[in-house]
Amino acid sequence: MNTKITPADVEYYQDNGFIVIENFLNTLELETWRAAVTEAVYDRKGQKIPGRVGNIGEDDGINKDTEYQSKVFDQLINLWQTNDKVKELMFNPQIGEMAAELAQVDGIRIWHDQALFKKPWANPTSWHLDTPFWSFTNRKALSIWVALDDVTLENGCLFFVPGSHKGTRFENPGIGRNMDSIFTMYPEFKASPTVAVPMKAGSCSFHNGMIIHGAHANMTPGNRRAMTCAYMPDGSVYNGNQNVLPEDEIALLEIGDTLKNDSLNPLIYHKKVR
Repeated sequence: MNTKITPADVEYYQDNGFIVIENFLNTLELETWRAAVTEAVYDRKGQKIPGRVGNIGEDDGINKDTEYQSKVFDQLINLWQTNDKVKELMFNPQIGEMAAELAQVDGIRIWHDQALFKKPWANPTSWHLDTPFWSFTNRKALSIWVALDDVTLENGCLFFVPGSHKGTRFENPGIGRNMDSIFTMYPEFKASPTVAVPMKAGSCSFHNGMIIHGAHANMTPGNRRAMTCAYMPDGSVYNGNQNVLPEDEIALLEIGDTLKNDSLNPLIYHKKVR
């Protein structure tokens, strides 16, 4: 596994809000990830999130236009909670350290993992932000996005608006059907250049939760499979959004409380705990 992060990588990520790590997984590791994620997705039988019926809620980025959105991607969340093989992958402290170094934070907790599978002929993923959906408000939150298949311009690669993470806000514009709907809230980025991020299977990207990003439609008869994980900097506090938190946890929280329940948001890396 290629987990080395250089000072140049940190500078690039901080400036642009994303970075690609080529050959993150070797051939054997890639097959291990594919097998684990495939098994976990199969075992969930379409249930989006453990212990929850239906969508995560109106504030989670799931648009009310469910027919359209259901053809954007299959989304299965917190596979680590229902599959020990995925749990072992997600709990890797080396990946946590990569995230911490890029984000320039001391500790990293898992917010949630998610498999994002674009089926053949899937719709595009419109421009959106990540962090405003979550239950904490932290500009340093980030995600890893691991390509389980070759990701191309034709089958749904990611796009980013470089540097936009420095100017976006925590108001949630949601994820709409129209690719340009986010620019109603952020007209200052409407003319900004974008960067496409094709990747070979086994490569990955990290991106800041406040960067404007989206993905192409899948214009092919093949799948575009990715496994992702969102990371919360240790010490982040509850902002009142439920998102993936279960009802019993919400009942215990008040706005401003530190999110530190290791059974829900495990600490996978901290500089002081090596």
